[in-house]
Formats: sequence, structure tokens, C-alpha cells
Amino acid sequence: MEPLGIIAGNGRFPFLAAAGARRAGRRVVALAIREEAAPELEAEVDEIHWIGLGQLGRGIDILRKAGAREAVMAGQVKHRRIFSDVVPDLKLLGVLARLAFQNTDSLIGAVADALAREGITLLPSVAFLGDQLAVAGPMTRRRPDREERRDIEYGERVARTLAGMDLGQTAVVKHRAAVALEAMEGTDEVIRRAGRIAGKGTTVVKVAKPGQDMRFDVPVVGAGTLAAMREAGSRVLAVDAATTLIIDRSAFLAEADVDGVAVLGLEPGGGEATGNG
Repeated sequence: MEPLGIIAGNGRFPFLAAAGARRAGRRVVALAIREEAAPELEAEVDEIHWIGLGQLGRGIDILRKAGAREAVMAGQVKHRRIFSDVVPDLKLLGVLARLAFQNTDSLIGAVADALAREGITLLPSVAFLGDQLAVAGPMTRRRPDREERRDIEYGERVARTLAGMDLGQTAVVKHRAAVALEAMEGTDEVIRRAGRIAGKGTTVVKVAKPGQDMRFDVPVVGAGTLAAMREAGSRVLAVDAATTLIIDRSAFLAEADVDGVAVLGLEPGGGEATGNG
């Protein structure tokens, strides 16, 4: 089997990526980020190496030694850690010196370029997870009512403006008013904050960035998103179809049905999808 490298952060994403790659007949070599990746990942991959967040050179050496010419990034790394806790090695120092902008996308894009120079292609994070992506149209039994659809339309305009400024990807609205906008706290926390501000009945809209680089930072929702919506009393979740990863999609949608939450797929780039999930 041709080896695949997985650069693993926290959450379920690395587990799903490893399972998908193995189903595709790939041998999986994990670079597990210390203090982020779960120890249980070791049982789900063929080979695992624990590395620090700034050990780019060591990670490249491991992948090359394993014969991995392709890799994916899967799982989150806390944003505050990326620019505060990193102790860069010489390879990463060279990457940082060439950065025009000190933001997450610029940094990870530069890391992808460094991998490419070493003969390692960074694939889309969801390359082996097509069955876990959001699909067009309603994905749950309950569908948004007329008022909720109006909130979705408004929330989508706000979220796409926010994403276009590379500030966040989630807007929470109620009665066509923006209640809370995502920044560095992440989707789940912005949902909770909206619940504290506006109470029950909010609508959550999460979109991809314009020209979303699917190699990293893809839109993701999961069990934690539903838990936050339950806590906040949110009743609707609208996400971009084809680009949003739904962690454990079948279980997620079944849980949404139990909660009476309407989950809807939007046309990436704008407009509600009309198909059925």
C-alpha cells in the first residue's frame, strides 16, 4: 500500500481520515501533534510519531523515510497555540521568514509549499471523506419554516461577508438580526454566546471562505456543534454543501432529528440548494 501521511490535530477528524484512507487501500503514517491529537489514534493507524507543533523538519524527515509522497491535514489545532506556543525548528523558521502575513492561512499555506518542495503533496483534507460531506438541500426530517428560511438568507449574506474578510465562517442570527459572529473562539462557542445574548430560536449559518483551500481549515460541524445548539436553543443549521465536513454524518443527522433541528445544505458560494439530502 502506498503510504499516506496524516498530520493529526484534535477531535474525530483524524480518525475519520485514517479510516477513509485505509478503506482506499492506503497505509497510514500519522504525525500526531502533541497536546492536540488523541492517544487512541495509535490504534487506528499503521505508524504514529508524536511531534511538536514547530517540528516541521522532523515531520518531513519522518514522511520521507516512510515513503509517503502525499499527506493530509486533519483535526484542529487551537488558534492561540499556532502563534503563541510554537517553538520553530530551522525548517519552520525559514517558512516564517518568508511569510507576508502573520495569519493561520498564510502559515499553513507556506507549510504546504515547504512540503511540496520536499516531494510531499498536501491533498484536500476530505480527499477520503466524500461520504461525510454535507449534501445539497434538507438533510433532516424537519425543514426550516418560512421565517427560518428568511433568517438563513440573511445569515448567509452576513456569513459570506465575514468569511470574505477571513475573520470567521459562522454567523448566528435571529429575526434577521446578527446576534453573534465567529472570530477565533470557533463555531461552538459563538453558538453558545448567541444563546446567552438572544435566547432560544437562533439560526446558525456556516459557510466556506471564497476560494476555500480544501487542504486545510475546511468547515467542520460535529457532535459538539449540536451540543452547543441544544444548550443555546438553536433550531436551524445551514452549511455549505460539498465543502462542509459533518463529523460522523449519519449519527450527526440522526441526533439532529431527535433534537428537532433542521439541517440544510447551501450552494457553495451563495444560494440555498434545492436538492434533497
